[in-house]
Amino acid sequence: MIAALFHNKPLRRRLVAGSIAVLACGAAMVWHGAKSEASNAKLAAPETKLVKTMAVAPMLDADTRTAIGEIRPRLESDLGFRVSGKLLERVAEIGATVKKGEVLARIEDQDYRNRLASAEADVAAAQAVLFEARAAEARIGALLAKGFTTRANYDATLKNLRSAQAKLKSANIAFDMAKDQLGYTELHAEFDGIVTATGAEAGQSVNVGQMVVRVADPKSRDAVFSIAEAVFANAPDTKHSPKVIVSLLSNPAITAVGTIREIAPMADAATRTFQVKVSLENAPAEMRFGASVGGRAEMARTPVVVLPGSALFDKDGKPAVWVVTASSAVELKPITIVRYETDRVVVRDGLAKGDLVVTAGVNRLREHEKVRIIEGEGK
Repeated sequence: MIAALFHNKPLRRRLVAGSIAVLACGAAMVWHGAKSEASNAKLAAPETKLVKTMAVAPMLDADTRTAIGEIRPRLESDLGFRVSGKLLERVAEIGATVKKGEVLARIEDQDYRNRLASAEADVAAAQAVLFEARAAEARIGALLAKGFTTRANYDATLKNLRSAQAKLKSANIAFDMAKDQLGYTELHAEFDGIVTATGAEAGQSVNVGQMVVRVADPKSRDAVFSIAEAVFANAPDTKHSPKVIVSLLSNPAITAVGTIREIAPMADAATRTFQVKVSLENAPAEMRFGASVGGRAEMARTPVVVLPGSALFDKDGKPAVWVVTASSAVELKPITIVRYETDRVVVRDGLAKGDLVVTAGVNRLREHEKVRIIEGEGK
């Protein structure tokens, strides 16, 4: 019977046509169902994202700055001879205590003694010439008054007198200079202090101004720190320098209070840090020159907001955060950051008390997107 159906062409055509019609109906039904589902999906409300937030509560920031430095003398002078020569003796040694006017070193002075003797002889010769010129001027003046000589002779005698007076004055000045140079062969302490360094040994030839002894004043001491540029950039504006608590690293119980007296106008070429000098008040004797110390300064307390690092977002290359509005939508607010810490940031401007800041999932949000706060958050 099946073979007969295959040999009957008209019947076979009707069967094929019927099969095609059935398949077409099935495809139409499938397409219609898919279209209905798509329409339903469009009409369905979009999924509201869950976010984690925190309420902004400004607090006074205890901004403590710390640094490591060393004790240095506030007044320290490199002492050297004002004349050159061979160092005959250096009395001062490193660590020695010296008094103002005390002899620290000597150079050979024979040449300077000879110069002084020569200058003294020049003064005597000039005095003799002046004595003779005065006598000649007196004689010629008397003859001129009686008419026994000419006016020209008297003028020449008067010129010799004035020249002798000038030569004596010059000789006296040269004598004083030679005397001073002889005194410069001894190096004296300019103030009471401690010898911290030496620059020449006996038998060595020293030049004018070469450091032979370095003396520091032990009564005035500074704590010197190298401070990074970022510290100055984040420091609040203030007209008064904060008090600095300085303590020994070897014994933190030994402390002193100081004030900032000098900030270097230029950064160090190698370290790119600025040198800050803190003047110490009544520094204890244990804070010796070169001792390592730590400095702590309490900066002015300003209202700030502390946020977790996960809340940060970027807007046009500047820091920002997502804030949930009263309509449960999010908007991006730029902020000003005081400083970055290990896992949080300290914000100075951009947020108001009570703002709800998104702290998790910030990378999935879009401007004005509706969100839902996780239950228990944002309080």
